[in-house]
Amino acid sequence: MPKNLVIVESPAKAKTIENYLGKDFVVKSSYGHVRDLPKHNQAIDIQNNFEPTYEISEDKQQVIKELRRIAEDAETIWLATDDDREGEAISWHLKEALELDTRKVKRIVFREITKTAILQAIQKPRSIDDHLVEAQQARRILDRIVGFELSPVLWKKVKFGLSAGRVQSAAVRVVVEREMEIEKFDSEAYFRLQAEFEAEKRSLQAELSRRLENEGQAQGFLQGCKSAIFRVENLEKKAVKKSPTPPFTTSTLQQEASRKLGYSVGQTMSLAQRLYEAGHISYMRTDSVSLSKEARNNAAAAIEQSYGAKYVHSRQYTTKSSSAQEAHEAIRPTNFAAREVGADAQQKRLYDLIWKRAIASQMADADIERTIVTISIEKDKEIAKTASLPLPADKFKATGEVILFDGFLRVYLESTDEEEDDEAKNVIPPLQIGQVLDLNFMKATESFTRPKPRYTEAALVKALEELGIGRPSTYAPTISTILKREYVVKESREGKKRPYKELTLKENQIKTQVKTEMTGAEKNKLFPTDLGIMVNTFLTQHFSNIIDLSFTAQVEEQFDHIAEGKLKWRDMLRFFYQDFHPQVQKVEENADFASAANSRNLGTDPKTGRSVIARMGRYGALVELKSEEEDEKSQFASLKKGQYLNSITLEEALELFKLPRTVGEYEGKEMVAAVGRFGPYIRHDSKFYSIPKEKDPLAISQEEGIEIIEAKRKADAQKNILDFPENPDVKVLNGRYGPYIAYQGQNIKIPKDKVPSELTLAECLELIEKSPKKPTKAIAKPTKVATKATKATDAKAKKAPAKRVSKKAATEPKTVAKKATVKKTTAKAKTEKKK
Repeated sequence: MPKNLVIVESPAKAKTIENYLGKDFVVKSSYGHVRDLPKHNQAIDIQNNFEPTYEISEDKQQVIKELRRIAEDAETIWLATDDDREGEAISWHLKEALELDTRKVKRIVFREITKTAILQAIQKPRSIDDHLVEAQQARRILDRIVGFELSPVLWKKVKFGLSAGRVQSAAVRVVVEREMEIEKFDSEAYFRLQAEFEAEKRSLQAELSRRLENEGQAQGFLQGCKSAIFRVENLEKKAVKKSPTPPFTTSTLQQEASRKLGYSVGQTMSLAQRLYEAGHISYMRTDSVSLSKEARNNAAAAIEQSYGAKYVHSRQYTTKSSSAQEAHEAIRPTNFAAREVGADAQQKRLYDLIWKRAIASQMADADIERTIVTISIEKDKEIAKTASLPLPADKFKATGEVILFDGFLRVYLESTDEEEDDEAKNVIPPLQIGQVLDLNFMKATESFTRPKPRYTEAALVKALEELGIGRPSTYAPTISTILKREYVVKESREGKKRPYKELTLKENQIKTQVKTEMTGAEKNKLFPTDLGIMVNTFLTQHFSNIIDLSFTAQVEEQFDHIAEGKLKWRDMLRFFYQDFHPQVQKVEENADFASAANSRNLGTDPKTGRSVIARMGRYGALVELKSEEEDEKSQFASLKKGQYLNSITLEEALELFKLPRTVGEYEGKEMVAAVGRFGPYIRHDSKFYSIPKEKDPLAISQEEGIEIIEAKRKADAQKNILDFPENPDVKVLNGRYGPYIAYQGQNIKIPKDKVPSELTLAECLELIEKSPKKPTKAIAKPTKVATKATKATDAKAKKAPAKRVSKKAATEPKTVAKKATVKKTTAKAKTEKKK
């Protein structure tokens, strides 16, 4: 057996590292975390000073068994997990789960997977950093407490099956508040004045230095510019230096990959993880912008070789964020000479972005000459006194840039979420002060003020980072969680046509045109769902301090203090819980149902005089024609796709009550259009046919209904190859990957020597019998928390009486008995064992 066992998190990393070490080393993977808090509410003994109980998950039992076998014979065990809190915690859990002798354990860290970095780490081992472990443990326990105590309140007051979390709820709040800002925004029209002049047969684009408030002002201004003289009043040239942006941190990589490559946050992190494990880039979870001296020297050598010495400008960036405690370097290539790496096209594109950003950060500034041209309007001063005509102070300005030395721009320029300025594209022809310019045309275009844009995934990451919410390792999972929970959706939405006016002055004639533009179109933006808005409203009303953005940021700072050894993790949890738990109990006992609190009274139905309410139902958003009489039922209708509780109008709601509607008849039976849990559909002969999203169930015709039914029948016929009336459970179907036999939820392959359409029932049953049976998995029911009366299944297994937890005793949950098949270990038990 080898003398040295090195344990890392991932198999890909293990394979890369093993190539760098000699025959005396074996490198194995733990496949991530090996222990965690169990999923029941007894995982944390709050009465016993927040003592956690950890268990080795079933899927890691074999991994631990194998690692323990190798560790027993190894002289030294090297824990080489990632160099952050999560990685430190994995090392600690490995040490505890494997019951390793402290004298045999060495902790090594590295920020890149290269031979030099690995060998240097071996030369400088350290012990496990208890403060980092405690910071991670505090985060995990606090988030578990919040989730386990808040979620049941949501189940009771909002909707069963919901979840809440300290960071995820704050993220939802950010998205919801932006949506509310957009809803309340009142767009105002104004006119933007642009002109095209000509000098020496070259055009010059310029813009008026002020906006005009309305069409009357725009019309008057253009009238005043008839027969005017336009003269170059001033020419100003400035030498400007443009410096490169720092190399990537986790959040800036996510933002730029979104803007330039169209990658989601999760996709970016997955690709970066693979590049890191293959040894191509440094560690991808970091909030530092600094580079090591060795990295800067390597970058300088690569720049000089490719572009020349004048392009080299070594810089050391410093991290402004006070929370950047763990990271040592920005994200960068491990080998700047490697220009193109990656296992697939997506990895290559991301690596190219990382390479360009890091290289550009060590390149010379770009030298730019910026020219600003001021153009005066000369008109009879008596006429100009009219308020709507051009005034002596009105000037047109044209700005352009000329790149004298491209510097870092030769490699890379950062993108922004805002519209790009056209200044650099405006070429300024040779001009002189006093020179008269010919007017080609002048245009006054109606524009409209716009609210702040909705968030993209990357823009939300930027907002969370600026607010101090979360850390590099939490951005991607937070966004993944709120999308998975359907509190937020990422989608593109079509805009609406909007008319606008354009007034053009050309050859002393003013022409007015009405044009149309698309407004409100969104691409891959984050929208809060009706459920997300309702949950946020409820949490804001009753737990405003928990999802308060500044509070969430303060908690992150406290985790940092724990990591630095300045704060005891149990003290931090105790201080938090003493206020949090009573608040949960109070809300659970006294708060109203959120669905009632979040309902909107849209008005009164003019036909019946009954109130029209918009609210959440069991299966989603709906409108209700409310009955005030006991013997009369309320009428309900689901919202259509694209309709939302916070914006639906009375008129739109009344239209929904026209559903279900009879579309017509087909084959002697009625066709009915309606909206259900899964969207609009047509019901015919007790069967349901989905209505395509581009069709409106309120307007669909009989002919269109027949087309939908026939199209579905045709698709089903193509899918169905054979069925057997004597045994309806057996079918031969055509699937995505070819024909197969379907039987009671199982899909059975058809051998290549069999013709699917010629199979008999006997042959199908024989193939079913020979097919390996898949074990059925028990579906775990959600565990009730301490505030609910519950029977402990472990206690039942031991024939002990089940305990009922009262609200008074909710602060004193007990640790459940150990399961025979799952190894559970508490930190306290381990300490006592060693003593």
